[in-house]
Amino acid sequence: MTATFLVACRFGSTASATMGRLTAAAAGVVGPAQAVPDAVGDLVGPAQAVPDAVGDLDVRVPGHGPIALKEGHPNRKPHQPVESAAVTAPAQLPDGALHIADGTVVALVAPHAGLIELPTSISEMTALRRIDLDDNALTHLPADIAALPLLDTLLVYGNQLTDIPPALGHAAALRHLSLGGNSLTSVPDTLWRLTGLRSLNLAENEITEIPDTIGDLVELRMLDLGHNRLRHVPETIGDLPHLTDYLYLSDNGFTSVPASLGRLNQLDYLNLTDNRLTTLPREIGGMTALRELRLYNNRLSALPDTIGRLSRLRELHLMNNRLTTLPDAIGELHGLRHLDLRNNPLQRLPEAIGRLAHLVHLDLRASRLRELPDSLGALPRLEKLDLRWTKLDRLPDWITSLRRQGCAVLL
Repeated sequence: MTATFLVACRFGSTASATMGRLTAAAAGVVGPAQAVPDAVGDLVGPAQAVPDAVGDLDVRVPGHGPIALKEGHPNRKPHQPVESAAVTAPAQLPDGALHIADGTVVALVAPHAGLIELPTSISEMTALRRIDLDDNALTHLPADIAALPLLDTLLVYGNQLTDIPPALGHAAALRHLSLGGNSLTSVPDTLWRLTGLRSLNLAENEITEIPDTIGDLVELRMLDLGHNRLRHVPETIGDLPHLTDYLYLSDNGFTSVPASLGRLNQLDYLNLTDNRLTTLPREIGGMTALRELRLYNNRLSALPDTIGRLSRLRELHLMNNRLTTLPDAIGELHGLRHLDLRNNPLQRLPEAIGRLAHLVHLDLRASRLRELPDSLGALPRLEKLDLRWTKLDRLPDWITSLRRQGCAVLL
């Protein structure tokens, strides 16, 4: 018999806030709890149901329904060790860690359990489909994990891994892999042979380079490379046609991104915050499915006029850059709800900003604006206009009208 369990994926990324965990639904692995087989009975207590959900960001695995992003914060803080978990004896799993279906072990779920290594019997669990060992104290992974023929999901976020066994690249059934929050400086070349991967998290490590062969992971929907030490993004990242849910490249240190990003025309969310970007390629206008674009804490002095092609964009975050003005094409973002421009040396805004008919929140804090375009006063859905620490020569008459229609104007 088959049933369904929830895959709890931990995805880490940026320096300034927390995105937390992803919970992703994967089908057909856990049925009602049954007796634990004798071979593993000495390791566990009674089998338990898999938890319904973990964390503050719920995303369904591609192929199992739409994603529903629920952000408490836009990015993630670097991983903090869990101090409350006591280190457990190497071969002892907590009660309920093994999940049973039809008399066989199909899932090993033991996050926050203080484990320092996996039991040697794991190679005998040939029906194992899911391993969730987030936030333990593992220092290595056994190579024979790769020999588990049905292993679909491997989650080892927040451990103490310094390397990954090359054999992992032979785990052909693997679809969801989370290695974030460890101490990896590199990953084996064999990893890029996992061409069936749907989600890959390498965030919050010390990785300095990603090879061009990342472009071979053509089934990826979700990719997190944030909080590493990357100095460039490979051009082949544009060869990931199914990258739809999100791409995190935040908090690395590169000064540019490749024009090939423009080929990711199905991507919903792009995070490039906390880098050293000075320009964006004009090809970014090809990312026509984007709904959220985060660019804050960079060194951008201008935006390409092709930004106006992002007609589905709902949020544009540009805080803490070096922008002095915006292109007239900004007025083409007809779906934009949230525009954050605080802490930029803005000297003027184009009248075209008044065409953002769906704009709800406009943040102009700490700019160098001396006046505002009158077209701002005609924005019909504006609920918040933040002008604090912006020294206008005069306050426009239309500020009163905005307040009367319910807009909060902060001066």
